[in-house]
Amino acid sequence: MEIFRGCTRGCRFCQAGMITRPVRERSITTIGDMVDNGVRKTGFEEVGLLSLSSADHTEIGDVAKGLADRYDGSNVSLSLPSTRVDAFNITLANEFSRNGRRSGLTFAPEGGSERMRKVINKMVTEEDLIRTVATAYSHGWRQVKLYFMCGLPTETDDDVLQIAELAKKVIAKGREVSGRNDIRCTVSIGGFVPKPHTPFQWAAQLDVETTDERLRKLRETVRADKRYGRAIGFRYHDGQPGIVEGLLSRGDRRVGRIIEEVWRDGGRFDGWSEHFSYDRWVAASGRALAGTGVDLDWYTTRERDYDEVLPWDHLDSGLDKDWLWADWEDALAVADGSADVEVEDCRWTPCYDCGVCPEMGTEIQVGPTGKKLLPLSVV
Repeated sequence: MEIFRGCTRGCRFCQAGMITRPVRERSITTIGDMVDNGVRKTGFEEVGLLSLSSADHTEIGDVAKGLADRYDGSNVSLSLPSTRVDAFNITLANEFSRNGRRSGLTFAPEGGSERMRKVINKMVTEEDLIRTVATAYSHGWRQVKLYFMCGLPTETDDDVLQIAELAKKVIAKGREVSGRNDIRCTVSIGGFVPKPHTPFQWAAQLDVETTDERLRKLRETVRADKRYGRAIGFRYHDGQPGIVEGLLSRGDRRVGRIIEEVWRDGGRFDGWSEHFSYDRWVAASGRALAGTGVDLDWYTTRERDYDEVLPWDHLDSGLDKDWLWADWEDALAVADGSADVEVEDCRWTPCYDCGVCPEMGTEIQVGPTGKKLLPLSVV
């Protein structure tokens, strides 16, 4: 159940947040009616409240309590997907686990170091994260999952190794506040792929070898720690599938030839690791791009300039290209320490002139409505 569309947090890597602007919330009564209709007509018993940042809904507390009251004592369970560290609160979490199901909590700091999080405009501090997980662990949760990316623009080995230090601090704090040793933290790492219509659309993608080496160092750092290593789960994707994703994300019409070559060579179901062949994609790229003057690296691991005509420039998401470029320059300035630029959520600040609202003839639509969601029948 999508409770609102759009996100104006301004994370520079996030295509979905950029192209679905502005924020448009569904009212609490509309959400209640849609959930009821879905439960009655589908037979499903789990309701997930979805959006790019679900806990940012202005009435999420009332939505959660209203739905929990409505389905209290039934087989219908509620869930909230990955929650921003700075939007989490224990009252909300308790409403979603009222029926006795208390699964792990998932948070997405994205960058391992404070510097990296500033570069991507994911304004979550280490203190924010530790305070949030302390609250969760002290209220009975035993498992927390943290999601990060490897290969972000300007990233160094040390930025990635900071992920291990952050995970250790999470485990230490969990043991401290709960008084238990069965605390777990799962670190999940995805490879960063630059996406069109974002400030990072001009960025170079990290090559396979460097990606795999950084992940190897991180894995060894976690495993070498006798005190915390066993409590930290480690999941990651190596660099090869990410390069193919990068090719498909920022490729032009010539990439169609590569896709056909892969298919003719037997490529099927490449999204499944057991069917994926990086060598097949490399070979197909070589054949399809022969004589064009470009190669696989040209599409993936090089940085673009402002003057380059990008394959998606003719597609209009409402975003002003000059605004995206300025935000890309801000990211680079933050990375080298020459500036400290934070783009705040324009739901609550003056307009940043990204171009969407006037270009698309729309506007931000947020509550509160002041209404409560009543049970369908008396509980």
